[in-house]
Parts: sequence; C-alpha cells; structure tokens
Amino acid sequence: MAKKVVSDLNLKDKKVLIRVDFNVPMKDGVITDDTRIRAALPTIKYVLEQGGKAIVFSHLGRIKKAEDLAKGDMAPVAKHFAELLGHKVTFINATRGKELEDAISKMHDGEVVMFQNTRYEDLEGKKESSNDPELGAYWASLGDVFVNDAFGTAHRAHASNVGIASHIKESAAGFLLEKEIKYIGGAVDNPKHPYVAILGGAKVSDKIGVISELIKKADKILIGGGMMFTFLKALGNNIGKSLCEDDKIDLAKELLKEADGKIILPVDTVCAKEFADVKGEVKDVNALASDDMGLDIGPKTLELFTNELKGAATVVWNGPMGVFEMKNFEAGTLGVCEAIAHLENASTIVGGGDSVAAVEKLGYADKFSHVSTGGGASLEYLEGKVLPGIACLSEK
Repeated sequence: MAKKVVSDLNLKDKKVLIRVDFNVPMKDGVITDDTRIRAALPTIKYVLEQGGKAIVFSHLGRIKKAEDLAKGDMAPVAKHFAELLGHKVTFINATRGKELEDAISKMHDGEVVMFQNTRYEDLEGKKESSNDPELGAYWASLGDVFVNDAFGTAHRAHASNVGIASHIKESAAGFLLEKEIKYIGGAVDNPKHPYVAILGGAKVSDKIGVISELIKKADKILIGGGMMFTFLKALGNNIGKSLCEDDKIDLAKELLKEADGKIILPVDTVCAKEFADVKGEVKDVNALASDDMGLDIGPKTLELFTNELKGAATVVWNGPMGVFEMKNFEAGTLGVCEAIAHLENASTIVGGGDSVAAVEKLGYADKFSHVSTGGGASLEYLEGKVLPGIACLSEK
C-alpha cells in the first residue's frame, strides 16, 4: 500500500500539523545530539516553501509525575530548532487551550508555531500515549492536513499520530518517514540479495522476532554483542561470566537449527575479569575461563564478519558488537561500522542507538544509504509488523 507523502498534498494557505520526533538527548537543559531535529528539517522547509503554516509538535521523554515536566520542557528544543531552521519559531507553552488556538488562528503562510511536549497530556491519565480519542480529535481540529514525520513513535498508536490521522481529512508521510518506509520497508518486502543482517545488543529476547523473520529472508545473520553468549552457550561453549539469558538457551538452539547455517557466531572475544573499562584479553570463544567476561567481538571475528559482508547487496545493522560505551571494548562495533561503510553498490541501513552512535562517531553517516531515527520502530518494522503510525496515513 503506497502512502501519500507531503509532496502529494496541496499546502498553500493550509494549517499543516507536523508530528516530528524531537525526543533528543539533553544534559542540564542542553541538547547533546540534534540529529533528529536536523532530520526533520527538509519536511518543515518544504511546507514553508509551499506556503503552508507549520504547526510542529513532539514528545520529549516520559511524563509520569509533576517532577518530569521541567526536564520534558520543549522550550530549549524549540530555541535550537529555530536556529537550525534559520526561521522564527513561535513556541507555545501549552498542549491545548486558548493561547494555542489564538496563536494558530493568527498564523500567516510560511510561519511556524511549535507547542509543548505532547506527553504533558500523560500527567493525568496517559491521554497522549493511550490514544485518547478526544485529544486526537482536538489536535486534529487545529489544522487542515496532517504530516507524520516521526518514525521513532510509528510503532505506537498515540493521539499525536493515529489519533490526529483518524480525525482529519488528509494525512501523509513526511520525507523522513518516506525514507524509512523506502529503506526498511524495502528490506522487509523486497530485499536485494545477497542480504546480510548484523545484530548485536545485550539480549536475545529483544531480537527474537527479528531473528525469526530474518531467517526467512536474509542469506546470512551475523550475531555479536552480549546476545552472542546465549547462542554460544547453546552450542555447549563455556562462556565464563559473560552475559547470558539462561531461559533463552533452548530458543537459541531452535533458532540455530531453523537457520541451518545462516547464523554466523563470533570465533573470538575480548575478555575482562570485571565489567569495567580495563584493557581486555583476546581469547577464542571455546577457551574462556570461568571468571572471564566477554565484552566485545575479537579481531578474528571482525575479519570473519568483514568477509561475510563482501558482495552483499542489502545490509541491515542493528545493535553494537560489544560494550561500545567503553573505550577498550568499542573496536568491534567501530570495525563493523567501517566494513559496512566501505561496501560498494549495497543498500546499507543502520538502526538502534549505539549502532547509529558508532556511525556518527566515525563520521560515516553519509556513507550509509539510510540511518534510521527509530530504534524500537525499526526493529518492529524489520519483524514485518504493521506500524500504526504509518498504517493510519492516507493512501495515494
């Protein structure tokens, strides 16, 4: 099903509701990574160029109690957004009411209004995240058309995506969401072969659905990160003190059997005696002592994975190869990133916080076909699940 894109809409003189994903990391009120804001700029600029009135909104963190309101305040985000956009942004410190309604009614073509954190509506009754119909209808009443450009929440039915789309005449994907549909949706529905997937992260349980789906579609599945030790233990290896989900060992055995050779596991690992950023020791995976803790893939594994990637036409990468946040255990993740970045004529897609962080750290974002802005959403999309934030949009 082809969904309408913002370029399919007549935006002249229209009040355009734009759901963005400005859920950015912040420290002491300062944004530490503005990637998600930058990613939404093409859609917003297009709306303004077409003579539309841009009404922009997002969530920021979770709002469970009154103390969360201050750290979830979108005011500093709106200020930084205006600087990046190079355009005045009128920020309204409200999610509904007369002040917001008046500001929107006074808008001229080419102007931008941004309102407060949509999750402020969760303080009393989870109205946003439970897709309260009254709230969705109210937000829909503020605009003429709706554009969803927030892939990070597309796997959730919220008032600010599904709720609005259900109560407005016309809706469409923004350019960022369109790119997610093209690349991740393409990897799910019609991947070019050879198709290689690389999965990392701590837990097998987080990736069960993805692995099961990839076994059907991918040619190779390379597994690193903490989850590799559950598979290695399933094969009878002594993994020492390495991370392991003992209750998933039987499942790992089933997945290995079902994969019939498609799953490629590490052959060596960088170990330490404790979970700390200390100099590690490289050991083969069948030579770990009982007090060893594997914290990264080793150099032989990186070479193995690099060789498996050669000639790939589609590559999907989600999850780090080790404890990437520790300097002594980042080499595997950075090495995999570099190997993918140097592939020629391949569609390369990366998703998940640590994987994306590695891409950014090496300055390789422009060497990947697509850097996904949604961790949980990209995983569910790769599983082949229907994402409500996409399904709700108007058909072409």
